[in-house]
Amino acid sequence: MKDPYKTLGVPRDASPEEIKKAYRKLAKKLHPDLNPGNKKIEQEFKEVSAAYDLLSDPEKRARYDRGEIDASGAEQPGRGFYRSYAEGGQGAKYRSAGMGDSFFGEDIFADLFGFGDRNRARGGARMNIRGADVSYAVTVDFVEAALGTKKRLTLTDGKTLDVTIPPGTEDGQTLRLKGQGLPGMGGPPGDAFIEVKVKPHPHFTREGNDIHLELPVTLPEAVLGASVTVPTLDGKVSLKVPPGSNTGTVLRLRGKGIPRAGGSRGDQYVKLKVVLPERPDSELSDFIERWSKRHPYDVRTKVGLK
Repeated sequence: MKDPYKTLGVPRDASPEEIKKAYRKLAKKLHPDLNPGNKKIEQEFKEVSAAYDLLSDPEKRARYDRGEIDASGAEQPGRGFYRSYAEGGQGAKYRSAGMGDSFFGEDIFADLFGFGDRNRARGGARMNIRGADVSYAVTVDFVEAALGTKKRLTLTDGKTLDVTIPPGTEDGQTLRLKGQGLPGMGGPPGDAFIEVKVKPHPHFTREGNDIHLELPVTLPEAVLGASVTVPTLDGKVSLKVPPGSNTGTVLRLRGKGIPRAGGSRGDQYVKLKVVLPERPDSELSDFIERWSKRHPYDVRTKVGLK
C-alpha cells in the first residue's frame, strides 16, 4: 500500500486536525455515492479511508512511524511476524502479521462493497465511519437576512433542501444542519454547513441590531418641519421632522431594527441630510442674501475649523 501521508497529502509531522481536514476534503471529493460506477475513484476512496484509519489512531501512527507496521497495519517482517511464528501456531502467526480476514481491507470497506454480511459471519469487525461534512453557500437579501426567510439548496447528490434563515442572520454567519452531510459507512451521516452571504442594501446599514439610514430632506422641511415618508424593514412609515432640523440630526424609530432572539427588536436611526435645490432660483438667492446680512452666524469656529 502507498504511504498514508502521501495518500492524504499531508507532511509526516501533520497534526491530528490537519489529517482530519485532509481526509474530509478527499472523502467529499471521492465518496462512491458521488461517483457511482467509477472503479478508479472507488479504489482511491478506499486508500484514503485506510490511510485515515491508520493515521487517526495515535498508537497505529506511532508504530507506523517507527517502522513496526506497514501502511496496511500489518507487522513488518522481523518484528511481530516472526515473533508470533515462534510463539504459536499458524493461526496466531497470521493474525499477528495482519494477514487474517482484514488483510485486504475487508473489514474497513465491508459495507461499502456489499460483503459485510459475509465478513461479519466470520467474526469481522463492523465498520463505523462517520460521513464527511459538506459546505454550501447561500446568498440572501439584506431584508431577508434581517427578518428571516427560507432558501432552497441543491445538494451534491441532486436532492434539494429547504434551509431556514433565522431572523437577524449576519453576513458570513454559518448555519449547521445536523445529519445533512455525506452518508457514513456504518456510522452517522456528516453535517452540512451553510455560509450565509448577505447582499448590501442600497440605503440601510447594520450596526449590531440597529438599522441606520441617511435621509435627504429639503430646505423647507428642515427649516419649517414636516412629516416625511421613511423606508423601514417592515415597509414605509411616517416620520416627523422637527422644525429647525439640520444636516446630521438623528431621529429614532423605536423597534424598527433587527429582531433579537428574545423577541424584541433593535431601533432604526435616521440621519437627516439637508439638500438644496439643484438650481436655486433668484428669489431664494435674493432672500438668503438679505437674511444673511441681518442674521450673521459662524459655523466653523465652534468646531475648531477657523
